[in-house]
Amino acid sequence: MIKFFRLSLIVVFMAIVASACSTAKIADYANETPALSLRDYFNGQVEAWGQVQDRSGKVIKRFKVSLVGVWQGQEGVLTEDFIYSDGKKEQRIWRLKDLGGGRYEGRADDVVGVAEGVTQGNALQWRYTLRLPVDGTTYEVAFNDWMYLHDAETLVNRAEMSKFGIHLADITLFFRKVTP
Repeated sequence: MIKFFRLSLIVVFMAIVASACSTAKIADYANETPALSLRDYFNGQVEAWGQVQDRSGKVIKRFKVSLVGVWQGQEGVLTEDFIYSDGKKEQRIWRLKDLGGGRYEGRADDVVGVAEGVTQGNALQWRYTLRLPVDGTTYEVAFNDWMYLHDAETLVNRAEMSKFGIHLADITLFFRKVTP
């Protein structure tokens, strides 16, 4: 019994180490092109559509987003207007700042503190805590967003949502830059 317990602990430890080693890092994308600049991509009009999947993978919500970004120097305002499949509408206004060196920060009324992002190559990792209203109660949930620029017009975003380190849901978004 003790040998089985020790063997089980070793297997669990090895699984944890293996999963930690397989976590993507922003540096993994340093040589990928085209290079992503939030100031360039989110300047002007962008359309997006996406879905929320619960932790089992079931799609629980779909939505469309109209975005307009305006930059002046190192600071930008990105207005997002959401329309959900149930008819609900929502707006989030991001106040973004380019800190240089591929680093960005962002603030919005429903974001706790400051969102922090870093770009390398064609990717951005964006982390923040969002106040999320659900059935009359507001929860603070952590977001770990990964955005990947495929070409000058197309950006894919995959976000993991968690609370106390427990995976709650995934969000997938597809962005398309509107060219005048």
